[in-house]
Amino acid sequence: MVGLGMIFEDTYLPFFESVRSQSLYSPSFGVVRPVIQAVASRTGGRVSKYLNHPLWKDFGIKTQSDFVANSNIFKLDPPKSITGPESGQQIALEDLDVVCVATPDHLHFEPALAALQNQKHLIIEKPSVLSLQELDTLVQTAKEKGVLAKVVYHKLLDPDHKKLRTHVAEGNLKHVNSGYCTLLEPRQISGSQFSQWISGRNPATYVAVHYLKLIDFTFGSHWKLTRISATGQRGIVDMPSSSTWDSVQLRVVYTHTDSREAAFDIHTSWVNPDNFPGYVDQEVQFRFDNGIWSAHQRKRGVELAIEGRTPNEIKETPNNHYSTEFLEPWGERSRRGYGIEAIEQIFREIAFVEFGGDANEREQRLQSMRNLSYNDLSADRNCVAIVQGLEAILKSHAEGNPECIVEVNGSKGGLVLYSRKGDSEILYSGSV
Repeated sequence: MVGLGMIFEDTYLPFFESVRSQSLYSPSFGVVRPVIQAVASRTGGRVSKYLNHPLWKDFGIKTQSDFVANSNIFKLDPPKSITGPESGQQIALEDLDVVCVATPDHLHFEPALAALQNQKHLIIEKPSVLSLQELDTLVQTAKEKGVLAKVVYHKLLDPDHKKLRTHVAEGNLKHVNSGYCTLLEPRQISGSQFSQWISGRNPATYVAVHYLKLIDFTFGSHWKLTRISATGQRGIVDMPSSSTWDSVQLRVVYTHTDSREAAFDIHTSWVNPDNFPGYVDQEVQFRFDNGIWSAHQRKRGVELAIEGRTPNEIKETPNNHYSTEFLEPWGERSRRGYGIEAIEQIFREIAFVEFGGDANEREQRLQSMRNLSYNDLSADRNCVAIVQGLEAILKSHAEGNPECIVEVNGSKGGLVLYSRKGDSEILYSGSV
């Protein structure tokens, strides 16, 4: 595990807790129990907290009868801890099957490349990387080393998003022509949780990718990415003249095969008040030739009021779908949700490759899992292209040249930044 921050705590740790007592099972690969063997952290600040986690305790098993009574639970040794600026690369030298990269987005590439070069399967958080050049390198390395490289796009497993895609696939909703998405994070994200790496960064790269992948995967079987534009605001997290953005408004334009365009506006920020009624404010609306899909993903029909506790300690409009602790009717405490399910599914895909049949058929199994465009790194081209274009636009804006636009697969290259002055810069020369 590379990175022990919020996403680890919300999704990876609950997953590893769950498979400790209830292993992954499939008729194709049998019983598989993933365990954390090593953790890497640049600062080491969170390592001690997780080395003392109940995950590594033996549940009081001391005698044979105790073991029989708890036969589905076994003691785990604490993972090896590696700290320092090169820890993400160093962990790939360990005897591991899979490396999970959940660091800040601009620190993904080096540990991901090291993992693939050392023939480890890769699970990487979104955005996978920040440029198509980096993406090309990782995809080619995974192919050469015969391993999977998967991106965790957990919002694709959101029940509302799955139902949207079902309507599109079945032809109930026809020809998307525009959309609006918003995801606004509380100020504690930029002010405390991620304050160590927030300098020079922006909330769109951090969270707009949720919707970029939703749009690209749900609607994009035959269209082409065409243009990228963006603007934003500064002055809350840092100085108004800095390159650290409070809010970003991103517009992405696709062109259908019938030459009609579809435009999507995605608004993000990380300066919402901390006492906001929900953890994040998020909603989507997509317009089709024959219909409209609108979903408020903060208010999902549940509202809560507890005197003295909401909304600061407990939110008034909770999302019980993403990653939530439950007390089951039979007394067990569990943590479930689509954020955890996305990780479990990738481990199932890796288990299928390694244990799903004869060794001489591994290559066929590997290719079948690579063909899953919802999470394979090779299917991340449009999302990474948008991120690369966005970052270039915001950089130019911070340098005093706002309102640039990035053209995709035009006459000068795959990604070309154009300014109001008529200047151009080739960001990526190959075809997106």
